Amino acid sequence: MKIHTISELGDVSGKYILLRDDINVQIVDGKITDAFRIKQSLPTIRDLKKRGARIAILAHLGRPDGVATPKYSLAPVALALSELLGEPVPFITDCIGEPVAAARKNMKNGDVVLLENVRFHAAEEKNDPEFSKQLADGFSLYVNDAFAVSHRAHASTVGVTKFLPSYAGDLLGCEIKTISEMMEHPKRPLMGIIAGSKISTKIDVIKSLVKLCDTVAVGGGIGNTFKFALGDKIGNSIYEPSQTNTVLEIMDLASTHDCKIMTSIDKGTAKVAAADAVRTDKTFDQIEPDDMIFDEGPQSVKELEDAIDESAMLIWNGPLGVAEWQPTFSRGTFAIAKHVAERTRAGKLESIVGGGDVVAALEATGTQRDITYVSTGGGAFLEFIEGKTLPGIAALEIK
Repeated sequence: MKIHTISELGDVSGKYILLRDDINVQIVDGKITDAFRIKQSLPTIRDLKKRGARIAILAHLGRPDGVATPKYSLAPVALALSELLGEPVPFITDCIGEPVAAARKNMKNGDVVLLENVRFHAAEEKNDPEFSKQLADGFSLYVNDAFAVSHRAHASTVGVTKFLPSYAGDLLGCEIKTISEMMEHPKRPLMGIIAGSKISTKIDVIKSLVKLCDTVAVGGGIGNTFKFALGDKIGNSIYEPSQTNTVLEIMDLASTHDCKIMTSIDKGTAKVAAADAVRTDKTFDQIEPDDMIFDEGPQSVKELEDAIDESAMLIWNGPLGVAEWQPTFSRGTFAIAKHVAERTRAGKLESIVGGGDVVAALEATGTQRDITYVSTGGGAFLEFIEGKTLPGIAALEIK
């Protein structure tokens, strides 16, 4: 698929550009805890600024379900953008209507403003044509630089392209190019790590990976479901008993494609679900009915590290445990993050990582810069790996 990109644009000086960014960051007590996505959006913003465009950034935060909710306001992001760009980025209190029109009247070449959360309008997720038209009103061009939401057929990713000439920004183009090349020409042995809470949300990507990879390791709640289906004790842990047949299908598929499925040897457990719970590492034959699994155990981590050492390329999505419960239950995820970074830094591994929770682990361990490629996408990253056509990207296709 070939798409229109901003490299095709000629003179944009003085033109009003509606720029869809993904700056869906975590905000705690009004402060941004991880600015990774904001930082990744800067190259396109700076490029368009330098070329004299007048830029209105369109974005979302969280899931406000179509209701203007103060905790989901993008106001803190405007402050972060101002600091990163070294100049004030005015915050506009809506993404359509008079507030936006008034903001445009005051803009000069190279100016940037941030519009309020597009998901404050229920019409956004419905891809409502009238709302899409309102978003486009008064703008000359649309640029999508939000790979992480391009798997959503929303007004701000698809609908608006019906009303404006539309292009991909530098980040979106880089995501497509990098992931495509790594998937089409993988280095071998190729390993995948897929973890997270529910296998039901990642069935298709696991099936795709077992067809592509030499080894696929499963962890977290997904790993628990595998262990349950294979007859192991998992105590009172998160798992999906309804997915037993799915696990067996995946195991058969892996065997057909000569892919090794790695499941855990031991787990970090506790009797209560709390960050400060007492941790006990147990093999599966030691797990009791009231034990809850919250992390990989040391033997499992060592086996994963050994498998990584034997691989030339790694694709990783999903934390191996409740990594936000530091330091007790972040050990497995953090250890693997550090090991992947070490192997990549040494030139012995090509690594591609996607998904907010794993990216947060990279940030927490200071390893993000050592990974070959860190995608801003979670669901989009997985669907792209599956080979699905993402609506937001298809909307930019050269006809």
